[in-house]
Amino acid sequence: MTCSEDAARVPSEGVEMLMTAAEAFPEMERAFLNSRTEVWASLRVFDLQTRLRSEVGQRIGSTWEDLIIYVLRRGVTLNIIVSDFDAVMANPLHVGTWQTMRHLRAAALRAGPDAKLNLTAAAHPARVGGMWCALFWPAVRSRLNGVLEDLNQLEPAEQDQRLAEMPGLDGYVRRDRNGRLCARLLPVRPLLPATHHQKIAVFDRQRLYIGGLDLDERRFDDTGHHRRRDETWQDVQLMLDDPEIVAEGQAHLESFLDICAGTKEPPKRKHLLTTLSRPRDWPNHVPGPRQVDATLKETHLRRIREAKHLIYLESQFFRDTEIADALAEAARENPDLGLVMVLPAAPEDVAFDGNTGSDARYGEYLQAQCIAKVQDAFGARAVIMSPVQPVAMASDGRDTLAGSPIIYVHTKFSVCDDCRAILSSANLNGRSMTWDTEVGVELRQADTVAAMREQVCGHWLQMAPPSRFLDPERAVEAWRAQADANLAASPEERTGFLVPYDPAPAAEFGRRLPLVSQAMV
Repeated sequence: MTCSEDAARVPSEGVEMLMTAAEAFPEMERAFLNSRTEVWASLRVFDLQTRLRSEVGQRIGSTWEDLIIYVLRRGVTLNIIVSDFDAVMANPLHVGTWQTMRHLRAAALRAGPDAKLNLTAAAHPARVGGMWCALFWPAVRSRLNGVLEDLNQLEPAEQDQRLAEMPGLDGYVRRDRNGRLCARLLPVRPLLPATHHQKIAVFDRQRLYIGGLDLDERRFDDTGHHRRRDETWQDVQLMLDDPEIVAEGQAHLESFLDICAGTKEPPKRKHLLTTLSRPRDWPNHVPGPRQVDATLKETHLRRIREAKHLIYLESQFFRDTEIADALAEAARENPDLGLVMVLPAAPEDVAFDGNTGSDARYGEYLQAQCIAKVQDAFGARAVIMSPVQPVAMASDGRDTLAGSPIIYVHTKFSVCDDCRAILSSANLNGRSMTWDTEVGVELRQADTVAAMREQVCGHWLQMAPPSRFLDPERAVEAWRAQADANLAASPEERTGFLVPYDPAPAAEFGRRLPLVSQAMV
């Protein structure tokens, strides 16, 4: 692959790379406020109590609810799709969705009778089949009992309000003779194995906002990562105005629900990449949906196989064994190929919430296997790093690395030879690459791609990156030397944030789950 292969066929790309929510949230606010006719958006999390950060936003209110009211009063049509989740296995997310629905409807009422709000709470249509539901029912009922126990601690009025924000429990809960909520024995609840994980918006069919960042206070962080360790959040969004790419994003927003429902087929696209799936005809066969579009994974695999000099990967997870196999094969076939990878030191729920469940252990098992496979194939030609804050902190848990609080990485960014860059909502794991609805964009102009990698490298170094960090032939050695130097230095004397990733905790914590698809984690 060379950078000039299809330059004549690729349109000029107006690209703004937004590093962390400190840059992305204000730009999203301005895009909503500058819209003249319509906004289309699909987000996994959209909390209207999130504070406004831009100067223009703060002039009209303090929260996103104020912004939505203002935009609706200006006559802009808002088409908003908020992801919904399993009411038991992902109860906090399910509740959050219906709180968002309530807040959006209230905003439309406050905006007046002419407000134009088209609102959808969209659960993925795939369901786990009856045989699998029966198999999982004891564990699901135990989780449901925990949810109901919390509800039973509330006063009746508050209990009713909370139940209204859990519509997925309708028909599966009853009151006993004492008026306490309890789970019905039958019917067995269908489980929702997949979700719409994408984060995308289009403004007036002219600008596209795409990447890995949802909207709430948990996801807000600044480029210096000054927040408390369990509030850090590294992420990247793009704002693009190229007409071809924007048109593909608009078409995706208007069609993905129908594609997932099976009433439309996925179209051919030049720039937009997706993971799309729909219900299986025989759901008892496999407890998950059937994939109908895999361009995100296919493009990752193709670019890895084509790479000749350097691959840069930044991801929340690295658990997809097929991608790990492709990297290992590329390393064996091309002795000049290098790999730079940035991962969080631990998953969020393990580091900050103490999750020791089988799902967390299986995910860490897969990541340990993928890391070992890649390190064995690349040897000294690979460097894998994790970011930490430049302060000292003692902890026996996974919330620290190298004596410092970890910085949580949520970015999904891949670069091959500074010729192709993929920025998406999809992690390098089986769930994102197989089951969930994901969307991203591939950028193909060499100057744009190189500038994006330089911006990311500068963020991690907290300065303009010296040439050795950008040179494909020297980058691995430069990053390894910097990470090792940071590991040896006291936290306050480090350059930037990156230290060597430690694979030992994941290998020790991880557990294999035989017969369980890696797409579940």
